[in-house]
Amino acid sequence: MGLGSFGGGAGAVRYLANLGARVVVTDQRSAPSLARTLEELADLPVEFVLGGHRREDFESAEIVVVNPAVRPDHPLLQGARGTGALVTSEMELFLEAVRARVVAITGTQGKSSTTHATHALLELCGRRAHLGGNIGHSLLPALAAIEPDDFVVLELSSYQLEALSGRASAARAEAVAVVNILPDHLERHGTLEAYAAAKQRILALMRSGGHALLPLDDERFASWSVAGVKLGFSTRDTGRGLFVVGDEFRLDGEVLARVSDLRLPGNFQRVNALVALGLARILGVPAAELARALPRVRGLEHRLQDLGLFRGRRVIDNAVSTTPDSTISALRALPAGTVLVLGGKQKRLPLDGLAGVARERVTAAVAFGEAGPAFAQALSSAGVPVDVVATVEEAVSVAMARGRPGAHVLFSPAGSSFDAYANFQERAAAFRAALRGLR
Repeated sequence: MGLGSFGGGAGAVRYLANLGARVVVTDQRSAPSLARTLEELADLPVEFVLGGHRREDFESAEIVVVNPAVRPDHPLLQGARGTGALVTSEMELFLEAVRARVVAITGTQGKSSTTHATHALLELCGRRAHLGGNIGHSLLPALAAIEPDDFVVLELSSYQLEALSGRASAARAEAVAVVNILPDHLERHGTLEAYAAAKQRILALMRSGGHALLPLDDERFASWSVAGVKLGFSTRDTGRGLFVVGDEFRLDGEVLARVSDLRLPGNFQRVNALVALGLARILGVPAAELARALPRVRGLEHRLQDLGLFRGRRVIDNAVSTTPDSTISALRALPAGTVLVLGGKQKRLPLDGLAGVARERVTAAVAFGEAGPAFAQALSSAGVPVDVVATVEEAVSVAMARGRPGAHVLFSPAGSSFDAYANFQERAAAFRAALRGLR
Protein backbone atom coordinates (compact mmCIF):
# COMPACT_ATOMS: atom_id res chain seq x y z
CA MET A 1 0.00 0.00 0.00
CA GLY A 2 1.70 3.15 -1.26
CA LEU A 3 4.48 2.28 -3.70
CA GLY A 4 6.30 5.54 -3.09
CA SER A 5 9.20 7.11 -4.94
CA PHE A 6 12.15 6.56 -2.59
CA GLY A 7 12.88 2.85 -3.05
CA GLY A 8 11.34 1.29 0.04
CA GLY A 9 8.16 0.19 -1.70
CA ALA A 10 10.00 -1.09 -4.76
CA GLY A 11 12.46 -2.97 -2.53
CA ALA A 12 9.63 -4.69 -0.66
CA VAL A 13 7.86 -5.62 -3.92
CA ARG A 14 10.99 -7.19 -5.42
CA TYR A 15 11.84 -9.01 -2.19
CA LEU A 16 8.36 -10.53 -1.80
CA ALA A 17 7.99 -11.39 -5.49
CA ASN A 18 11.35 -13.16 -5.46
CA LEU A 19 10.14 -15.22 -2.48
CA GLY A 20 7.21 -16.39 -4.60
CA ALA A 21 4.49 -14.23 -3.10
CA ARG A 22 1.55 -13.06 -5.24
CA VAL A 23 1.92 -9.29 -4.97
CA VAL A 24 -0.67 -6.60 -5.55
CA VAL A 25 0.66 -3.03 -5.51
CA THR A 26 -1.93 -0.35 -4.80
CA ASP A 27 -1.27 3.39 -4.90
CA GLN A 28 -3.55 6.41 -5.13
CA ARG A 29 -1.25 8.02 -7.69
CA SER A 30 -1.47 7.40 -11.41
CA ALA A 31 0.94 5.41 -13.56
CA PRO A 32 2.60 8.52 -15.09
CA SER A 33 3.49 9.91 -11.65
CA LEU A 34 5.07 6.56 -10.71
CA ALA A 35 6.69 5.91 -14.08
CA ARG A 36 10.27 5.57 -12.87
CA THR A 37 9.41 3.11 -10.09
CA LEU A 38 7.09 1.11 -12.33
CA GLU A 39 9.89 0.77 -14.88
CA GLU A 40 12.16 -0.70 -12.19
CA LEU A 41 9.55 -3.39 -11.47
CA ALA A 42 8.56 -4.16 -15.06
CA ASP A 43 10.28 -7.58 -15.01
CA LEU A 44 8.18 -8.88 -12.08
CA PRO A 45 4.80 -10.70 -12.20
CA VAL A 46 3.06 -8.04 -10.11
CA GLU A 47 -0.51 -6.67 -10.32
CA PHE A 48 -0.76 -2.89 -10.12
CA VAL A 49 -3.89 -1.10 -8.89
CA LEU A 50 -3.22 2.61 -9.45
CA GLY A 51 -5.28 5.76 -9.04
CA GLY A 52 -7.04 4.44 -5.93
CA HIS A 53 -7.42 1.50 -3.55
CA ARG A 54 -9.82 -1.45 -3.72
CA ARG A 55 -11.26 -2.61 -0.40
CA GLU A 56 -11.31 -6.24 -1.57
CA ASP A 57 -7.52 -6.24 -1.97
CA PHE A 58 -7.13 -5.50 1.74
CA GLU A 59 -9.84 -7.88 2.90
CA SER A 60 -8.33 -10.81 0.96
CA ALA A 61 -4.66 -10.13 1.77
CA GLU A 62 -2.53 -12.29 4.05
CA ILE A 63 0.12 -9.58 4.46
CA VAL A 64 -0.22 -5.82 3.93
CA VAL A 65 3.08 -3.96 3.61
CA VAL A 66 2.38 -0.30 4.28
CA ASN A 67 4.33 2.77 3.17
CA PRO A 68 5.28 4.77 6.30
CA ALA A 69 3.54 7.84 4.86
CA VAL A 70 0.19 6.05 5.39
CA ARG A 71 -1.30 6.58 8.84
CA PRO A 72 -1.51 3.35 10.88
CA ASP A 73 -5.19 4.01 11.65
CA HIS A 74 -6.22 4.18 7.98
CA PRO A 75 -9.67 2.54 7.63
CA LEU A 76 -8.45 0.08 4.98
CA LEU A 77 -5.71 -1.10 7.34
CA GLN A 78 -8.19 -1.51 10.16
CA GLY A 79 -10.29 -3.61 7.80
CA ALA A 80 -7.29 -5.74 6.86
CA ARG A 81 -6.50 -6.39 10.52
CA GLY A 82 -10.12 -7.31 11.07
CA THR A 83 -9.89 -10.10 8.49
CA GLY A 84 -6.67 -11.46 10.04
CA ALA A 85 -4.04 -9.90 7.77
CA LEU A 86 -0.55 -9.17 9.09
CA VAL A 87 0.02 -5.41 8.69
CA THR A 88 3.74 -4.66 8.48
CA SER A 89 6.31 -2.44 6.75
CA GLU A 90 9.37 -2.70 4.56
CA MET A 91 11.62 -1.94 7.54
CA GLU A 92 10.00 -4.57 9.75
CA LEU A 93 10.36 -7.20 7.01
CA PHE A 94 14.05 -6.35 6.80
CA LEU A 95 14.66 -6.42 10.55
CA GLU A 96 12.98 -9.81 10.87
CA ALA A 97 15.08 -11.29 8.07
CA VAL A 98 18.54 -9.76 8.52
CA ARG A 99 21.15 -11.66 10.51
CA ALA A 100 23.83 -8.97 10.64
CA ARG A 101 24.81 -6.70 13.53
CA VAL A 102 22.30 -3.84 13.51
CA VAL A 103 22.49 -0.31 14.88
CA ALA A 104 19.47 2.03 14.57
CA ILE A 105 19.41 5.82 14.88
CA THR A 106 16.60 8.35 15.07
CA GLY A 107 16.06 11.97 16.11
CA THR A 108 14.74 15.24 14.77
CA GLN A 109 17.95 17.04 13.86
CA GLY A 110 21.18 15.28 12.96
CA LYS A 111 19.95 11.71 12.56
CA SER A 112 21.14 11.52 8.93
CA SER A 113 24.55 12.99 9.76
CA THR A 114 24.94 10.66 12.74
CA THR A 115 23.90 7.62 10.69
CA HIS A 116 26.27 8.61 7.88
CA ALA A 117 29.16 9.21 10.31
CA THR A 118 28.59 5.87 12.08
CA HIS A 119 28.62 4.00 8.77
CA ALA A 120 31.69 5.94 7.60
CA LEU A 121 33.63 5.21 10.81
CA LEU A 122 32.90 1.49 10.54
CA GLU A 123 34.02 1.36 6.91
CA LEU A 124 37.11 3.51 7.50
CA CYS A 125 38.05 1.13 10.32
CA GLY A 126 37.91 -1.82 7.93
CA ARG A 127 34.49 -3.20 8.86
CA ARG A 128 31.97 -4.28 6.24
CA ALA A 129 28.93 -2.07 6.74
CA HIS A 130 25.64 -1.40 4.96
CA LEU A 131 23.70 1.88 5.09
CA GLY A 132 19.90 1.96 4.87
CA GLY A 133 16.56 3.08 6.19
CA ASN A 134 15.38 6.66 5.86
CA ILE A 135 18.80 7.79 4.60
CA GLY A 136 19.15 5.43 1.67
CA HIS A 137 17.63 2.72 -0.45
CA SER A 138 15.88 -0.43 0.73
CA LEU A 139 18.26 -3.15 1.90
CA LEU A 140 15.69 -5.91 1.40
CA PRO A 141 16.93 -6.85 -2.12
CA ALA A 142 20.50 -6.99 -0.76
CA LEU A 143 19.74 -9.41 2.09
CA ALA A 144 21.50 -12.33 0.44
CA ALA A 145 24.74 -10.33 0.29
CA ILE A 146 24.65 -9.23 3.95
CA GLU A 147 26.75 -11.56 6.10
CA PRO A 148 26.14 -12.29 9.80
CA ASP A 149 29.35 -10.49 10.80
CA ASP A 150 28.51 -7.39 8.74
CA PHE A 151 27.16 -4.20 10.27
CA VAL A 152 23.89 -2.59 9.21
CA VAL A 153 23.41 1.08 10.10
CA LEU A 154 19.81 2.28 9.84
CA GLU A 155 18.31 5.75 10.03
CA LEU A 156 14.69 5.53 11.15
CA SER A 157 12.09 8.29 10.91
CA SER A 158 9.15 8.72 13.27
CA TYR A 159 6.91 7.46 10.45
CA GLN A 160 8.97 4.29 10.05
CA LEU A 161 8.98 3.68 13.79
CA GLU A 162 5.24 4.28 14.05
CA ALA A 163 4.68 1.73 11.26
CA LEU A 164 6.36 -1.06 13.24
CA SER A 165 3.91 -3.57 14.66
CA GLY A 166 6.08 -4.32 17.68
CA ARG A 167 6.66 -8.01 16.95
CA ALA A 168 9.54 -9.33 19.02
CA SER A 169 11.12 -10.94 15.96
CA ALA A 170 12.16 -7.46 14.76
CA ALA A 171 14.27 -6.77 17.88
CA ARG A 172 17.70 -7.09 16.24
CA ALA A 173 19.67 -3.97 17.17
CA GLU A 174 22.79 -4.21 19.31
CA ALA A 175 22.57 -0.46 19.86
CA VAL A 176 20.07 2.33 19.24
CA ALA A 177 20.43 6.08 19.55
CA VAL A 178 18.07 9.05 19.74
CA VAL A 179 20.02 12.17 18.80
CA ASN A 180 17.33 14.60 20.03
CA ILE A 181 13.60 15.30 19.98
CA LEU A 182 12.50 18.73 18.79
CA PRO A 183 9.13 19.92 17.46
CA ASP A 184 8.45 18.43 14.03
CA HIS A 185 5.81 16.47 12.08
CA LEU A 186 3.04 17.72 14.34
CA GLU A 187 0.70 17.66 11.36
CA ARG A 188 1.02 13.84 11.51
CA HIS A 189 1.47 13.14 15.20
CA GLY A 190 -0.68 15.92 16.61
CA THR A 191 1.39 16.73 19.70
CA LEU A 192 5.05 16.78 20.67
CA GLU A 193 4.28 14.05 23.21
CA ALA A 194 2.87 11.77 20.50
CA TYR A 195 5.88 12.51 18.28
CA ALA A 196 8.24 11.62 21.14
CA ALA A 197 6.27 8.40 21.75
CA ALA A 198 6.82 7.43 18.10
CA LYS A 199 10.57 8.01 18.51
CA GLN A 200 10.59 5.99 21.74
CA ARG A 201 9.49 2.93 19.76
CA ILE A 202 13.11 2.53 18.67
CA LEU A 203 13.79 0.97 22.08
CA ALA A 204 11.64 -2.02 21.08
CA LEU A 205 14.18 -2.81 18.35
CA MET A 206 16.95 -3.51 20.88
CA ARG A 207 17.91 -7.08 21.43
CA SER A 208 18.40 -8.32 24.99
CA GLY A 209 21.41 -6.60 26.60
CA GLY A 210 21.68 -3.92 23.93
CA HIS A 211 22.71 -0.29 24.42
CA ALA A 212 20.47 2.78 24.14
CA LEU A 213 22.28 6.12 23.66
CA LEU A 214 20.05 8.96 24.89
CA PRO A 215 20.60 12.72 25.45
CA LEU A 216 21.70 13.36 29.01
CA ASP A 217 20.70 17.05 28.90
CA ASP A 218 17.03 16.42 28.05
CA GLU A 219 15.11 15.46 31.17
CA ARG A 220 12.37 13.77 29.12
CA PHE A 221 14.68 10.83 28.51
CA ALA A 222 15.23 10.18 32.21
CA SER A 223 11.88 8.38 32.39
CA TRP A 224 12.55 6.13 29.40
CA SER A 225 12.85 2.53 30.52
CA VAL A 226 15.53 0.54 28.71
CA ALA A 227 15.76 -3.27 28.67
CA GLY A 228 19.53 -3.11 28.41
CA VAL A 229 22.25 -0.52 29.01
CA LYS A 230 21.16 3.12 29.11
CA LEU A 231 24.07 5.35 28.08
CA GLY A 232 23.71 9.13 28.29
CA PHE A 233 25.60 11.54 26.06
CA SER A 234 26.35 15.26 26.27
CA THR A 235 28.76 17.74 24.74
CA ARG A 236 29.34 19.03 28.29
CA ASP A 237 31.97 17.61 30.62
CA THR A 238 29.69 15.28 32.56
CA GLY A 239 32.49 12.93 33.55
CA ARG A 240 30.40 9.87 32.71
CA GLY A 241 28.86 8.22 29.69
CA LEU A 242 29.65 9.85 26.36
CA PHE A 243 30.85 13.42 26.74
CA VAL A 244 33.24 16.10 25.52
CA VAL A 245 35.98 17.60 27.67
CA GLY A 246 38.50 20.02 26.19
CA ASP A 247 39.60 18.61 22.86
CA GLU A 248 38.48 15.05 23.61
CA PHE A 249 35.47 12.90 22.78
CA ARG A 250 35.25 10.44 25.68
CA LEU A 251 33.38 7.32 26.73
CA ASP A 252 33.76 7.31 30.51
CA GLY A 253 37.53 7.47 31.01
CA GLU A 254 38.50 6.46 27.47
CA VAL A 255 39.44 9.02 24.82
CA LEU A 256 37.74 8.09 21.54
CA ALA A 257 39.05 10.89 19.31
CA ARG A 258 40.04 14.56 19.16
CA VAL A 259 37.43 17.25 18.60
CA SER A 260 39.96 19.21 16.54
CA ASP A 261 40.11 16.29 14.09
CA LEU A 262 36.41 16.66 13.22
CA ARG A 263 36.08 17.97 9.67
CA LEU A 264 32.28 18.43 9.62
CA PRO A 265 31.23 22.12 9.58
CA GLY A 266 29.10 23.53 12.39
CA ASN A 267 29.37 23.09 16.14
CA PHE A 268 26.13 21.08 16.09
CA GLN A 269 28.07 18.28 14.36
CA ARG A 270 29.97 17.64 17.59
CA VAL A 271 27.04 15.80 19.16
CA ASN A 272 26.50 13.82 15.95
CA ALA A 273 30.15 12.79 15.90
CA LEU A 274 30.06 11.96 19.63
CA VAL A 275 27.10 9.61 19.16
CA ALA A 276 28.65 8.01 16.06
CA LEU A 277 31.93 7.40 17.90
CA GLY A 278 30.05 5.95 20.86
CA LEU A 279 28.05 3.57 18.69
CA ALA A 280 31.14 2.36 16.84
CA ARG A 281 32.98 1.82 20.13
CA ILE A 282 30.03 -0.16 21.58
CA LEU A 283 30.11 -2.31 18.46
CA GLY A 284 33.70 -3.22 19.27
CA VAL A 285 35.87 -0.84 17.25
CA PRO A 286 38.98 0.12 19.30
CA ALA A 287 39.35 3.77 20.24
CA ALA A 288 42.72 4.06 18.51
CA GLU A 289 41.13 3.07 15.19
CA LEU A 290 38.30 5.56 15.67
CA ALA A 291 40.76 8.37 16.40
CA ARG A 292 42.58 7.68 13.12
CA ALA A 293 39.33 7.44 11.15
CA LEU A 294 37.52 10.57 12.38
CA PRO A 295 39.54 13.11 10.31
CA ARG A 296 38.53 11.23 7.14
CA VAL A 297 34.78 11.39 7.79
CA ARG A 298 33.13 13.81 5.38
CA GLY A 299 29.66 15.29 5.62
CA LEU A 300 26.55 14.59 3.61
CA GLU A 301 25.42 16.85 0.81
CA HIS A 302 23.10 19.74 1.66
CA ARG A 303 24.31 19.98 5.28
CA LEU A 304 26.09 23.35 5.56
CA GLN A 305 27.79 22.48 2.28
CA ASP A 306 30.04 25.24 0.94
CA LEU A 307 29.23 25.62 -2.76
CA GLY A 308 31.89 28.28 -3.33
CA LEU A 309 31.72 31.86 -4.56
CA PHE A 310 28.98 33.16 -6.83
CA ARG A 311 29.29 36.81 -7.83
CA GLY A 312 31.56 37.29 -4.84
CA ARG A 313 29.07 35.83 -2.34
CA ARG A 314 29.84 32.58 -0.52
CA VAL A 315 26.86 30.27 -0.91
CA ILE A 316 26.06 27.65 1.74
CA ASP A 317 23.65 24.82 0.93
CA ASN A 318 21.73 23.64 4.00
CA ALA A 319 18.80 22.37 1.94
CA VAL A 320 18.19 19.48 4.35
CA SER A 321 16.55 21.96 6.72
CA THR A 322 12.78 21.56 6.94
CA THR A 323 12.33 22.98 10.46
CA PRO A 324 13.10 26.32 12.14
CA ASP A 325 15.39 24.57 14.64
CA SER A 326 17.68 23.21 11.92
CA THR A 327 17.93 26.66 10.32
CA ILE A 328 18.77 28.16 13.72
CA SER A 329 21.68 25.71 14.05
CA ALA A 330 22.92 26.63 10.57
CA LEU A 331 22.75 30.38 11.28
CA ARG A 332 24.74 29.93 14.48
CA ALA A 333 27.48 28.20 12.48
CA LEU A 334 27.89 31.18 10.13
CA PRO A 335 29.08 34.76 10.76
CA ALA A 336 26.73 37.66 11.35
CA GLY A 337 25.71 39.46 8.17
CA THR A 338 24.35 36.35 6.45
CA VAL A 339 21.60 36.56 3.83
CA LEU A 340 19.01 33.87 4.53
CA VAL A 341 16.89 32.13 1.89
CA LEU A 342 13.99 30.19 3.41
CA GLY A 343 10.48 29.05 2.60
CA GLY A 344 8.46 26.15 1.22
CA LYS A 345 5.49 24.68 3.04
CA GLN A 346 5.18 25.72 6.66
CA LYS A 347 4.78 23.16 9.40
CA ARG A 348 2.82 23.83 12.57
CA LEU A 349 5.96 24.97 14.38
CA PRO A 350 6.72 28.22 16.26
CA LEU A 351 8.92 30.78 14.50
CA ASP A 352 9.85 32.97 17.50
CA GLY A 353 13.21 31.27 18.07
CA LEU A 354 14.18 31.57 14.41
CA ALA A 355 13.20 35.24 14.37
CA GLY A 356 15.29 35.93 17.45
CA VAL A 357 18.44 34.34 16.01
CA ALA A 358 17.85 36.00 12.65
CA ARG A 359 17.70 39.40 14.38
CA GLU A 360 21.30 38.89 15.52
CA ARG A 361 22.80 37.16 12.46
CA VAL A 362 20.82 38.01 9.31
CA THR A 363 21.10 41.28 7.38
CA ALA A 364 18.40 40.34 4.86
CA ALA A 365 16.13 37.42 4.11
CA VAL A 366 14.26 36.15 1.08
CA ALA A 367 11.15 34.03 1.69
CA PHE A 368 9.68 31.88 -1.07
CA GLY A 369 6.83 29.45 -1.63
CA GLU A 370 3.57 28.83 0.18
CA ALA A 371 5.02 29.73 3.58
CA GLY A 372 6.83 32.83 2.33
CA PRO A 373 4.38 35.36 3.84
CA ALA A 374 4.35 33.61 7.24
CA PHE A 375 8.15 33.51 7.42
CA ALA A 376 8.31 37.13 6.28
CA GLN A 377 5.90 38.26 8.98
CA ALA A 378 7.89 36.51 11.72
CA LEU A 379 11.27 37.86 10.57
CA SER A 380 9.98 41.36 9.83
CA SER A 381 8.59 41.57 13.36
CA ALA A 382 12.15 40.97 14.58
CA GLY A 383 13.49 43.81 12.41
CA VAL A 384 14.93 41.68 9.60
CA PRO A 385 14.33 43.08 6.07
CA VAL A 386 12.51 40.41 4.04
CA ASP A 387 11.61 40.04 0.37
CA VAL A 388 8.76 37.67 -0.49
CA VAL A 389 8.96 35.83 -3.82
CA ALA A 390 7.14 32.89 -5.38
CA THR A 391 9.92 30.52 -6.41
CA VAL A 392 13.35 29.27 -5.44
CA GLU A 393 14.74 30.69 -8.68
CA GLU A 394 13.49 34.17 -7.85
CA ALA A 395 14.83 33.83 -4.32
CA VAL A 396 18.35 33.12 -5.57
CA SER A 397 18.38 36.21 -7.77
CA VAL A 398 17.06 38.50 -5.03
CA ALA A 399 19.41 37.07 -2.37
CA MET A 400 22.43 37.83 -4.54
CA ALA A 401 21.24 41.41 -4.92
CA ARG A 402 20.71 41.82 -1.17
CA GLY A 403 24.07 40.37 -0.14
CA ARG A 404 27.21 42.44 -0.38
CA PRO A 405 30.39 40.97 -1.91
CA GLY A 406 32.01 38.73 0.70
CA ALA A 407 28.72 37.95 2.45
CA HIS A 408 27.40 34.46 3.11
CA VAL A 409 24.16 33.44 1.41
CA LEU A 410 22.52 30.57 3.31
CA PHE A 411 19.88 28.35 1.69
CA SER A 412 18.15 26.77 4.69
CA PRO A 413 14.41 26.56 3.97
CA ALA A 414 13.03 25.79 7.49
CA GLY A 415 9.87 24.47 5.78
CA SER A 416 9.03 21.28 3.93
CA SER A 417 9.34 21.00 0.16
CA PHE A 418 5.87 19.64 -0.52
CA ASP A 419 4.32 22.89 -1.74
CA ALA A 420 6.24 22.57 -5.02
CA TYR A 421 8.65 19.60 -4.92
CA ALA A 422 8.57 15.86 -4.26
CA ASN A 423 11.36 16.06 -1.64
CA PHE A 424 14.10 18.30 -0.31
CA GLN A 425 16.64 16.91 -2.80
CA GLU A 426 14.51 18.06 -5.74
CA ARG A 427 14.23 21.52 -4.19
CA ALA A 428 18.00 21.60 -3.60
CA ALA A 429 18.57 20.72 -7.26
CA ALA A 430 16.39 23.68 -8.29
CA PHE A 431 18.44 25.96 -6.03
CA ARG A 432 21.73 24.77 -7.50
CA ALA A 433 20.43 25.06 -11.06
CA ALA A 434 19.50 28.69 -10.37
CA LEU A 435 23.01 29.30 -9.04
CA ARG A 436 24.58 27.82 -12.17
CA GLY A 437 22.41 30.16 -14.19
CA LEU A 438 23.99 33.12 -12.40
CA ARG A 439 27.46 32.00 -13.44
